Amino acid sequence: MNNIRPLEGVKILDLTRILAGPFATMNLGDLGAEVIKVERPGVGDDTRTWGPPFVGTESTYYLSVNRNKKSIAVNIKDPKGVKIIKELAAVCDVFVENYVPGKLSAMGLGYEDIDKIAPHIIYCSITGYGQTGPISQRAGYDAVASAVSGLMHITGPEDGDPVRPGVAMTDLATGLYAYGAIMAGLIQKYKTGKGLFIDCNLLSSQVACLSHIAANYLIVRKEAKRWGTAHGSIVPYQAFKTKDGYIVVGAGNNQQFATVCKILDLPELIDDSKYKTNHLRVQNRKELIKILSERFEEELTSKWLHLFEGSGVPYGPINNMKNVFAEPQASLIKLEGRKKQFLCTSLVRGVITRNAAVFQSLFTHEVLHNSLIMEMEHPTVGKISVPGPAVRYSKFKMSEARPPPLLGQHTMHILKEVLRYDDGAIGELLSAGVVAQHETH
Repeated sequence: MNNIRPLEGVKILDLTRILAGPFATMNLGDLGAEVIKVERPGVGDDTRTWGPPFVGTESTYYLSVNRNKKSIAVNIKDPKGVKIIKELAAVCDVFVENYVPGKLSAMGLGYEDIDKIAPHIIYCSITGYGQTGPISQRAGYDAVASAVSGLMHITGPEDGDPVRPGVAMTDLATGLYAYGAIMAGLIQKYKTGKGLFIDCNLLSSQVACLSHIAANYLIVRKEAKRWGTAHGSIVPYQAFKTKDGYIVVGAGNNQQFATVCKILDLPELIDDSKYKTNHLRVQNRKELIKILSERFEEELTSKWLHLFEGSGVPYGPINNMKNVFAEPQASLIKLEGRKKQFLCTSLVRGVITRNAAVFQSLFTHEVLHNSLIMEMEHPTVGKISVPGPAVRYSKFKMSEARPPPLLGQHTMHILKEVLRYDDGAIGELLSAGVVAQHETH
């Protein structure tokens, strides 16, 4: 395996802040791109202040989505700051911004301005609602876009109020769309030698992610509703309360439903005429779910997990964060055959209690093994851990990540090494407040 990552040599000029844009550029940085993050002197990315929690003076929110970037603090309201951005654009491959449509154009940094000096540039604009239209000038925030796009309408208890998803899924989906679009833009540039403009927005991204819910309406005019943890078209497929927690179980076909009934010791349901097919189970949802719910509440979560193991039925506990990052991966234990399967299954599901501490040490790096945790040494707060990349590749591996930058940490480095400014010119810009360098760097 070599360690040449696919985007090494690609430079990204990142004028985004908060979540959708930074998430996109962080993923590009994971693949080897050099990401130059442009921030406001003295203030920086909005998320630097979004806390608690903080570690030292750093917001954990900011730390979660800004690894593998360099920070240059530039006042882009100053003509000299605009000049710096244009000079950087000329030597970069990608320009990413998330300003309200027209705002950067008014500063001389719109696509039409950058295209003149850098026709090779892939210019990705991330907005709330697109470049034109009656609400295009509104600021794009996840909760509002989640509401307008319909996601909030279908999220929450069946008989309750709309609920905002626990993380900013509309922002994150938009970041992933932008990430993919930029990759497509790079391929297009290598084919044609020319750059292009990418219009990416929260509303379009979330509506696209409505998937079958949107198709249900568009094709047969079926209006959507909230189902809590349940599914509108599959029964059972939801969370069930146990004696001490919750378990999610799904039966996507009749065979799986029969298996669920056997595990729950409710064999009489298998041949019940009301539940013979999924269509019938959907029609008789309330009665069936009541029967299943009462049975699930009779046992501990660990007991159900043990009984469902190896059944072929999709199932799993509702984990809190502690349990998410303690979830063992069985493949790390060097045992063979049934002994390995039994030990791993038992330990994971909490059935074995004696000697658990002895075996637990075998699992201490399981999440790291999957690259789900990334550890970094931050320059002011020491070692930090953040969620790592979700995808792994056979021919290269992610190198050790650089920690999220301090505000203006790389200002002088970028001006000197990328733009070849001399010390005198840099000193003048610092004195005039056009740029700022972090005092510890």
